[in-house]
Amino acid sequence: MPLVRVDAVAADPQRLTAIGDAVHAALVDAFGIPTDDHFQVLRGAATDRVVYDPGYLGVERDDGVVFVQVFLRRGRTDEQKRAFFRALAKHATAAGVEPRNLVVVLTENGLGDWSFGNGEAQYLDNPPA
Repeated sequence: MPLVRVDAVAADPQRLTAIGDAVHAALVDAFGIPTDDHFQVLRGAATDRVVYDPGYLGVERDDGVVFVQVFLRRGRTDEQKRAFFRALAKHATAAGVEPRNLVVVLTENGLGDWSFGNGEAQYLDNPPA
């Protein structure tokens, strides 16, 4: 169960939804997650502020920058992660985001790090396949 957080201050609600859809499509493409495994926090309010270096690591980005953080269970290979980054760049382009403006971090964790309500650790009691 990936949990996705997107911060795209310059995005209006329609564009923000398109970005969220792009991230979900890339997760399905690269990691094979179920299509109904869809949990996201999308933020795009113009009153928020993001700080970024416009040329860090030789990538020229601008105020269209989009930060994507994906929390997911550990176990994906580096090649799967590279495939996710490529798929996200492709899908995000269709959502109006230039790949140069994508800043992505994957945060891996274990089964005991998730609760889906009721104060329980459901993955510990019933591990997913």
